[in-house]
Amino acid sequence: MVNIDICDPNACFLCRHCLPEWKGVIASTREVVWYKKGQAIFREGEEVRGMFFINKGAVKVHQSWGEGKDFILRFAIGGSVLGHRGFGGGSTYPVTATALDNTSACFITGGFLDTLCNTNAPLVRAMMQLYASELQTAEKRMRDLAVNPVRVRVAEALSAIRDAVGIDEQGYINIPITRVEIAAYAGTTYEAVFRLLSEFSDQGLVSTAGKKFRIDKEEALDRYVRSDRTV
Repeated sequence: MVNIDICDPNACFLCRHCLPEWKGVIASTREVVWYKKGQAIFREGEEVRGMFFINKGAVKVHQSWGEGKDFILRFAIGGSVLGHRGFGGGSTYPVTATALDNTSACFITGGFLDTLCNTNAPLVRAMMQLYASELQTAEKRMRDLAVNPVRVRVAEALSAIRDAVGIDEQGYINIPITRVEIAAYAGTTYEAVFRLLSEFSDQGLVSTAGKKFRIDKEEALDRYVRSDRTV
């Protein structure tokens, strides 16, 4: 972790939901940290230190899934919260968070978070809504992983990643994403992703440029993957 002096209080989840009189205390107490691409912000099984509020960058939140495999739970960008899964019953983080791009975040300790929650009702409400929203999203994903064929899951993974991190001027997903990461999000294999992306590209539905992906015809892609074809 490297200290830096950048923080946007208008984008930060913590600053937006705490009481105004606490913002000065937060500014003097929080630590602004920077992580390089590929660096772990925290790892599954590590002791909970506190919570992270992303300022800039992109992060994948993932969990061990079998020997040498990961399952990506979600992608997080500026304005998102990390580390909250480690609070509420355990003393270790149940997931790993890894920077997909150079990322900055505000870090607060668990003790300071307790103080804030004891005195900031708006923050507590926002955190409850965050947990509820993530639970609903997770339940839908588990259902989709159980019932949707692989081609649908891969197409939906591309859409979900794009919606999470945005697109560049050419319409490509903002950050480079590997086929392994797409497979880890879709709950399938690298080989299936490689085959399907080639198929989507041949149909003119998706463009690829190395680790950059672009959905060219979303409605056509949805019709195509939900046809009677199977993978």
